[in-house]
Amino acid sequence: MDILQVSGFIGAFVIGIVLGLIGGGGSILTVPVLVYLLGINPVTATGYSLFVVGISSLVGAFVNMRKKLVQVKTAFVFAFPAFVVVYVMRRFIVPAIPEDLFSAGNINITKDHVIMVFFAVVMLVTSISMLRNKKKNVITNVSEYHYHILFLEGILVGVVAGFVGAGGGFLIIPALVLFARLPMKKAVATSLLIISINSLIGFAGDVEVLDIDWKLLLSFSGIAVLGIFAGSYLSNKADGKKLKRGFGWFVLLMGVYILVREFMNM
Repeated sequence: MDILQVSGFIGAFVIGIVLGLIGGGGSILTVPVLVYLLGINPVTATGYSLFVVGISSLVGAFVNMRKKLVQVKTAFVFAFPAFVVVYVMRRFIVPAIPEDLFSAGNINITKDHVIMVFFAVVMLVTSISMLRNKKKNVITNVSEYHYHILFLEGILVGVVAGFVGAGGGFLIIPALVLFARLPMKKAVATSLLIISINSLIGFAGDVEVLDIDWKLLLSFSGIAVLGIFAGSYLSNKADGKKLKRGFGWFVLLMGVYILVREFMNM
């Protein structure tokens, strides 16, 4: 095992710690760690990321279910369109995209480039949502839940998760607060159940089309889960707001790094 592989598994532990500390965002690092440290191609890395994110979120969802913070009905209204879309994306659409997309002179744009660039954009959006100071939204009409909007947002989350292997918490949590009228703690807890269902069903679409290294994947996921428990323990002693802001800056820099690296390699 070389230094990059060791760094990759350390990265898995860090991902888990971040998830345990701030309740989300850590999964956004999974694809860069798999691609740049473990040398896995982006298409396979996004599939592996769905499994890692799914298992990690499922652990968090079970913990929050015991605290009665998860709104199961709302989760399934959101998750149903999302998991249908993410399965179709992983099973049919992503494999159908040609490897070489465009060439002009010395520029050669491949499917791997497009996936990583799109992933970097998702990282930038995520970092901005973590860094900006959000004001509490005042909702005056509470007569009914906006389930039709949750359904449409579920489709959007399915597209993002299916293409880049990210959980989409930065889209899910605001939707649950605004349209399902959930308090923030319940929105975060419910989002973990949605992300776990969405990610694991998306990964089920990959099982049929990817050559999966189960030993590597299960080892990486197990280390990430251990990191979650370590992060949960540390969260009682750390300032969550400062951690979230610091991590937001880190994700922003990582997104810029991926963009620059991919454009230089085209």
